[in-house]
Amino acid sequence: MTYSSAAIKAFSALGDATRRDIFQRLASGPSAVGDLAKGLPITRPAVSQHLRVLKEAQLVTESSEGTRHIYRIDPRGIAAMREWLDAHWAKSLDAFKNFADAEFETENTIQKEKDK
Repeated sequence: MTYSSAAIKAFSALGDATRRDIFQRLASGPSAVGDLAKGLPITRPAVSQHLRVLKEAQLVTESSEGTRHIYRIDPRGIAAMREWLDAHWAKSLDAFKNFADAEFETENTIQKEKDK
């Protein structure tokens, strides 16, 4: 999976408010499904389904500790989103610079015409 497609999949996964909440909880540290479900208005099976989507988007990883499944943030998904944002940010800054330079030239031309 390329960074671009991985980033799009990650952003799509975080488009759901419940998944964002789960992701934010995991940002505080690894957690089991039961602990993540506490305080959420959904069932444990629903939390597991949301975690599956986050895992498929490479935003979380899963490991077993005894009978518990522990989830944690996966840096690969974060890296993909960061690279995608960085690429678009650089393009946006370049476009803004070109726009600002053109506006500056236009204003200078208008001012020179007024000063004549």
